Amino acid sequence: MIPALATLLVFQLLGEALVLATGAPMPGPVVGLALLLLTLVLRPSVLGAIKPTAQTLLQHLSLLFVPAGVGVMLHLQRLGNEALAIGVALVVSTLVGLASAALTMTWLMKRTRP
Repeated sequence: MIPALATLLVFQLLGEALVLATGAPMPGPVVGLALLLLTLVLRPSVLGAIKPTAQTLLQHLSLLFVPAGVGVMLHLQRLGNEALAIGVALVVSTLVGLASAALTMTWLMKRTRP
């Protein structure tokens, strides 16, 4: 379990280093995850080594939401004061996301139509 966890953390570190070195506007862990995916595609034998550890981490993923819940409870008054702005931002961003996904899907369907 320790070597697999170290492998996952090394990929995160590589992602952070690449983002820092290149100044790319994306989170380092996302780049590290992409590097891990590339490694798993090129060398599927690595999957067997990290799969049990990854499954254990995923089983306890809900624990990562505890700090967010504590933050919401801590700033409940502020959230109440800014509820209108937050609500508008959520609705607008959801509509923009849905529209962009629909437009992308339409474009892809036209592009791949036989």
